[in-house]
Amino acid sequence: MAELDIVRVPVLNDNFVWLVHDAPSGETVVVDPSVAEPVLAAAAQRGWTISQIWNTHWHGDHIGGNAGIVAATGARVTAPAAELAKIPAVDCAVGEGDRVRIGDHEASVLSVPAHTAGHIAYHFAEDRAIFVGDTMFAMGCGRLFEGTPEQMYANMRRFEALPDETRVYCAHEYTLSNGKYALRAEPDNAAVKARMAEVEAARARGEATVPTTIGAERATNPFLRAGSVAELARRRAEKDKG
Repeated sequence: MAELDIVRVPVLNDNFVWLVHDAPSGETVVVDPSVAEPVLAAAAQRGWTISQIWNTHWHGDHIGGNAGIVAATGARVTAPAAELAKIPAVDCAVGEGDRVRIGDHEASVLSVPAHTAGHIAYHFAEDRAIFVGDTMFAMGCGRLFEGTPEQMYANMRRFEALPDETRVYCAHEYTLSNGKYALRAEPDNAAVKARMAEVEAARARGEATVPTTIGAERATNPFLRAGSVAELARRRAEKDKG
């Protein structure tokens, strides 16, 4: 089975939209399109036509491009069943344990509430890739807008159980800010210090720092590494204060 071609499309201030292309079938999925035009242009530049949209949650910077892309391509929209009231014109509502496909590649839907109440992730086990929306970032996790520390802690345990080489496709370039907090949370963590040096150099060159990997997060993410719900809650509150 041919590998998926996954392309990062930077939009807005710090969002990443992901184009996922399967060459044998010619299918292209767009994950969390904030806006339509740059995403359509990136697909057209490669000769790809978007056939599906996969949303992880209802926030506007993840669904704002849905309507424009559907109008241009007729793409089908897949979104969290628990958030249908907040996401218009959904063709396929999915939740925990459901499967979605692009060509011969199958992804499992994981329920990962906390950032929003119905947030989901799309996990390609065979391809060692997961699209996590705003649940986890490089060295960070999403704010608890609609959920609890208990839920986010459970999400971290699910991610932690994945193979080290699993690529994590998150939706924002937050790594520099997250890394600064990681240094505060774990000042003696040599892996965080080394990674921050790499991140600072990459950002100085104008380069993106995602996708990341589960292995890298296991070593450096203070929320994935939190040993209890209480510790995660404390770290999230500290990070929220700046």
